[in-house]
This record gives sequence, C-alpha cells and structure tokens, in this order.
Amino acid sequence: MYDSGKIITGLVIFIGIVTLPLWYNIGKAQVKPEPSLDTPVIQQMKVKHCIESKQFMIDKHMELLNEWRDAVVRNNQTIYMSTSGQYFTMSLEDTCFHCHSNEKKFCDQCHSYVNIKPYCWECHVKPGEEIANGH
Repeated sequence: MYDSGKIITGLVIFIGIVTLPLWYNIGKAQVKPEPSLDTPVIQQMKVKHCIESKQFMIDKHMELLNEWRDAVVRNNQTIYMSTSGQYFTMSLEDTCFHCHSNEKKFCDQCHSYVNIKPYCWECHVKPGEEIANGH
C-alpha cells in the first residue's frame, strides 16, 4: 500500500476527534446531588409527601409544571388532582415553595448538575425573595 501512512494518520486524527469529549472531561465527574428536604415546613409535617411520588417528581416535575402553566393561564383551571386523589392548588409559590423554600439547596443543585437553566424565574419570584413594587 502506497498511502498507508496517510490512512493511519487520518485514522489517528479521526479517533482523537471522536474521543475528545472523553479526554476533555477526565477528572471532572461530579457527585450526584441529593436535594435537601430539611426545610422547617417539611420537618413539622407528620406525614411527609409531595403532590406525586418522589420518583415522579424527579422524572417529570417540569412536565407537570408546564401542564399546570397551560391549565392555569390558558384554561383558568387552578385545582390539580393527584394520582392519589388529593387536590392541590396549581401554584408554584403557594404549593411547591410552601415546602421547598430553599432554592439553592433544592432546585439549583440538581439543575446545575444536569446543566439546565430553567426559565421559571422570568415570571415567578424566587423562594425567599420579596415581590418588588407590589407586583
């Protein structure tokens, strides 16, 4: 073969480019966060439960919040019935933040870990912040 040197060089460069993300991220692994549930409200609860199961909330909380947004804003529906048959007000501030009041320990840890920047705070007040100018 006359071009074996070029072929081997091309294969080495190709393999280098394809595996670059692996080499780039060596030693940068992060420990999976465990959200803190030790807010005062949760500690005072006799029966600790969310509106849905823990696994459902981990996997599908954003889908649920999008459904709530659409139901409240577009259809003027404000009550959610969970799979357990309980009723909740569809409100990020009044329902979710009632228990999950520490954004840094609860929301930000996981969102940073998976490199997601949620757009919730474009409309909603972050937990623990005051509403400016009464709006």
